[in-house]
Amino acid sequence: MSACVIVGVVPGQPDTVVQQAAMFAARFNAELVCASVDAGQYQVYDLGYGTMTSLPFTADSPERAEERFDPDLAARLAALLDGRGLTWSTRALVGNPAQALGDLADTLNAAMIVVGTREATLRASLQEFINGSVAVQLAHRQHRPVVVIPLAPVPSDQALPWDPA
Repeated sequence: MSACVIVGVVPGQPDTVVQQAAMFAARFNAELVCASVDAGQYQVYDLGYGTMTSLPFTADSPERAEERFDPDLAARLAALLDGRGLTWSTRALVGNPAQALGDLADTLNAAMIVVGTREATLRASLQEFINGSVAVQLAHRQHRPVVVIPLAPVPSDQALPWDPA
């Protein structure tokens, strides 16, 4: 199995993102690679195949650390994915989420990248406006498909959070 589907995962994310990504991976007979990105760290050394050492952006903790995948998130993924007849793995990444997911996709020659939307709240919309949408950044910088799983779509008869009232 050489093909892979990458899914961006975060703690507390609705299960539907991983479940939909797992369906794509199964359809493509591909490995599902669940990637979590710590935006509070930056990469120091790439140790190969999704493993790296990193440093925090703050000077409070200057020691280098090898990135480890969140064990609670890994347990949640195992509960969702084990028993599906699917090969899956995890990767802990650091830095800008869109850049990190894109770089991993390049390294693994991924068939696609799957991400979820943010909830449609004013706070999330403001954060997305300031930091940029991971999905939009990926869509503009990738040569591979980027699939966006809607998590809390706003009905068509309601204003979007960033639209004027």
